[in-house]
Amino acid sequence: MPILSPETRLAIRGRVRRALVRINRRVPPGARAILGLLLIVGGTFGFLPILGFWMIPLGIGVVWLDVRAWRRRNGRQDRL
Repeated sequence: MPILSPETRLAIRGRVRRALVRINRRVPPGARAILGLLLIVGGTFGFLPILGFWMIPLGIGVVWLDVRAWRRRNGRQDRL
């Protein structure tokens, strides 16, 4: 497996961050959780041509958006 250069890692991190910000702004909270779970499930079929293993971390990130919002509503603060 090739080692990624720091520039490539920053580019990937920026793309994922932009995708999560876009999803956070445009998708309602309940639908975000469903979308995240669908991404995780679809990522388990990463051996198929269209789906990929890249969907698993993106799905976890989308679900985490709702977890953070739920924790804030209940008075708990994120420490990350």
